[in-house]
Amino acid sequence: MNILINFIRFSRLHTIIGTTLSISALYVLAYALSDHNHWHLETLILTLVSCLGANIYIVGLNQITDVDIDRINKPYLPLASGAFTMRTGYIIIIVSVLISLLTAFYLGHYLLLTVILSLLLGTAYSLPPFRLKRFYFWAAFCIIAVRGLIVNILLFLHFHYTINQSEQIPLVIWLLTATIFVYSLVIAWFKDMPDMEGDSRYEIRTLSIRLGAKKVFLIGNIIISLTYMTLILLPLVYNFQVNGTVILIAHLVFLIGLFIANSRVNLRQQSSIFRYYQFIWILFFLEYFTFALAGILGK
Repeated sequence: MNILINFIRFSRLHTIIGTTLSISALYVLAYALSDHNHWHLETLILTLVSCLGANIYIVGLNQITDVDIDRINKPYLPLASGAFTMRTGYIIIIVSVLISLLTAFYLGHYLLLTVILSLLLGTAYSLPPFRLKRFYFWAAFCIIAVRGLIVNILLFLHFHYTINQSEQIPLVIWLLTATIFVYSLVIAWFKDMPDMEGDSRYEIRTLSIRLGAKKVFLIGNIIISLTYMTLILLPLVYNFQVNGTVILIAHLVFLIGLFIANSRVNLRQQSSIFRYYQFIWILFFLEYFTFALAGILGK
């Protein structure tokens, strides 16, 4: 049981949930926008295996290269706490990346391109000599490129081509991509706010260190709020081939929830900032659920 718990911690559960939900939602949207009734569940399952393997490699490599920083910022992680040896960490990421690449190669070019690009950016994010996480612009770029662009566009094309033999990207996917782009940007900023002590000591120049947590918090919330207001208004103007009422109501609820949650944050307490960061991840999860539901009800 301890091994399983530590493996879940090593895999960074919130990223696993985010990857699973994004893949499942894109699959549902591809199916909802088709005229076919064949589900292609084998494709969905193998795609999940491949992408989760890449996910575990990326977050695992980050822990291997950041073990000293994590002893300050995240001492509960298995490498930082000593629950896993470095050798165990290397074994996990090597097996994960091999499973990811072999499965992607079997399924086709769109998934393979998704995995390769994600792995390259994830490696450059953590590994010297690049170690892009040291620079707030490039750190944000890696997260935005993978979660905001590569996953949504290429994985949708992967499913859309498999189910519908089509390579056209509907308007709703561009809307989802733009929305997740914003989340990825804000998550890239907010994830560093609880870790300022360790990052500062090891000269990781995050935006929170350069501007201060208060300014980053304010800018991030303004951007998300404007995104929600846009998503409330757009279904009244455009037909996205999904149920616009679901998108409108959901984002009205998200906007109210965001105002309530950020009014309770104490930027002087690391635990309060971290809880709010987790809340943003929950909104991120709900975004994919909302678009998938809109697709199902709009079919």
